[in-house]
Amino acid sequence: MIKHASILALAVLALSGCDQVAGKLGLENPAAKEARTDAEGKAVGSACRHSGRAIEDCYAIYSWLPKASVYTGWREMDEYMRENKLETIEPQLPPPEPPGAKKKRAVTTPPEGLADPAPTAVPAASETADDKAAKDVKAENGKN
Repeated sequence: MIKHASILALAVLALSGCDQVAGKLGLENPAAKEARTDAEGKAVGSACRHSGRAIEDCYAIYSWLPKASVYTGWREMDEYMRENKLETIEPQLPPPEPPGAKKKRAVTTPPEGLADPAPTAVPAASETADDKAAKDVKAENGKN
């Protein structure tokens, strides 16, 4: 009897993790996936409106999200911004790439005002400390 109970308990524990295992394997419940993409679409639509992007641009940038939910989020944010007299915020980053797209390596440039100063001269490997001292002495003598 104890053997059957332990087997039953083990089976219950193994099956309770099926949702987590299915999620890791990409086997998501269609209703849960639809709810998730709907919420993401509303959030993206709201963010697009707040950043001043046109709804058509949002559709093009976020083509993997449902247009209806993107529009709903955009419209809700538009109403909210009009009621509270909020201004748009300029986006600081470029739009994200759709899922599955190959990512390109970005060339990084320092922000304005933080540009690297001119590179310092690196002494040649053949020049020794004695050679440098001799040049300094000659330069000093030439100035006097």
